[in-house]
Amino acid sequence: MPNFNTGRYTVTQKYLMTRGQALSFPAKFFNTNFKKDEVYGVVVDIPLAADVLTTMVCFINGAANLYFNNGGEYTGASQKYRNLVQAAHNLVANAGQLIPKAEKVNQFDLPIGRTNNVFLLTKNAVYKVAIPAGIIPEDEPEKRNVYVLYQRVLNELRSCQLKDDAERRKAASK
Repeated sequence: MPNFNTGRYTVTQKYLMTRGQALSFPAKFFNTNFKKDEVYGVVVDIPLAADVLTTMVCFINGAANLYFNNGGEYTGASQKYRNLVQAAHNLVANAGQLIPKAEKVNQFDLPIGRTNNVFLLTKNAVYKVAIPAGIIPEDEPEKRNVYVLYQRVLNELRSCQLKDDAERRKAASK
């Protein structure tokens, strides 16, 4: 679990720096004229295990990376796996439906306990929606939809990791 007294996760400086860079990544790098509140990036803080916090970063171009609170990372899979690119793009393209439920933020707090923090990057602002652990109420379909979409991206990332591991083992056995 996170720290028993604070509910917060222990993190490395590398993790904080990388997460901060993702949350402040500018729209201009995509060579697209985004509307003011059009989402071009989604950053999701996801508590995974007792002491593991991961941040998934996805952009409209299909890039998807994972950063872990211990400083580990899984990056670059979007360059090899089309299914991942499609899943990440779908998440970002559909994440705008959360903006009416979100709050504009200037500070990017880490989650407390088992809550997932979803940050939406737009030209106008960064928006945040918290999705608590457990069942998402039926009267919040936007949260349910985006939750399902980012779970698909996580599943694709896991599949990519397994393929990369198998490739490494095969290469090592030659």
